[in-house]
Formats: sequence, C-alpha cells, structure tokens
Amino acid sequence: MPSPLYRQYKTQVVPSLKAQFGYASVMQVPRVQKVVVNVGYGRHVKDKSFIDLIEKNLATITGQKPVHNAAKKSISNFKTRKGMNVGVSVLLRGDRMYDFLYRLIHLALPRVRDFRGLSPKAFDSKGNFSIGLKEVIAFPEISADLLEHIHGLEITIVTNAKTNDEGRALLKALGMPIQESGKTA
Repeated sequence: MPSPLYRQYKTQVVPSLKAQFGYASVMQVPRVQKVVVNVGYGRHVKDKSFIDLIEKNLATITGQKPVHNAAKKSISNFKTRKGMNVGVSVLLRGDRMYDFLYRLIHLALPRVRDFRGLSPKAFDSKGNFSIGLKEVIAFPEISADLLEHIHGLEITIVTNAKTNDEGRALLKALGMPIQESGKTA
C-alpha cells in the first residue's frame, strides 16, 4: 500500500506543478529521487558503544540497515586516516523514502524545539534540499529516556528538479515547512 505522501504527490502535486510551470507532460514534473540520511561519528570514532547506538537509531528511524562510510583521505587535524570509518548513512528510495518523508514532515519537524520553518537557502543549485537536525529525539521512534548520548543527523532530499524554484515548489507542495524567502530563521 503506497504512502499517503505518494498518493498526495500523484493526485495533487503533479497536476498543480504541471499547471504552475506549464509542463507538456507529467514526466517533466519534478519528483523526489532519493533521500540520504547521514550521521558522522565526530570525536567518538573509537567509541564502539556510541557507534552501535547510532546504527541502532538510524535503523529504527529509516527501517533500513546503515552503511559505514570511510574517510577518503587522511586529515591530521581531525586524527583521521584514509579508509577509517567516520560515519554511517542510509539511502532511501521508493516506498521507504515516502514513508520517511511523511514522518519527517508530519511528526519529527513539529517536535523540534523553537522550530520556525526550514531555511530556503538550504537548496543547492540543482533543486536538492539538505536539512540538519541537532537531536535525533525529534523522531517519535527514539525514546529520550533510553539514550545516553544525543546525536544529530543530516538529511538530503535529492530531486530531479532543474532549478531551485522547481525543487522548492515540489517540496512545499508535499508539505515541507520551508520559510518564505524574505523571512529570517
């Protein structure tokens, strides 16, 4: 059974974006291709219990086992060596992606303390959107009582939009609480 967000995309978002931007075909309408959820270990690289906690939290939030990311080059100031694990990430597509986005928009973001909307400056030049959450406990699946360390996570929403305006219109139509350009965060 498809996610409510996917049904909303097919029934409401596609026709409105097609009319708004004057697309000739529904295949031209931008769509979300994938969502990447990433957590870096930071200074806890050697703390096995912290790494296990991060893995467990990411698997709980996304429903998928995370992959370890290795450093691409050595940086002496950060005490990292080439090939050393420095973080974990999850790549979501399809139904899991839409389920995760639905829970992010409707459950996690409203629980963030002092939340006033997401910055419109978080778009890159290709219509992709990146969010950083300081506390993973914004997701209702994670119990704050059981956590010994609170960590953040980064979420990148990759779209096939050609411009930032198309990407912004797509995410706003899906319900993402992006601020208007004139307001400050």
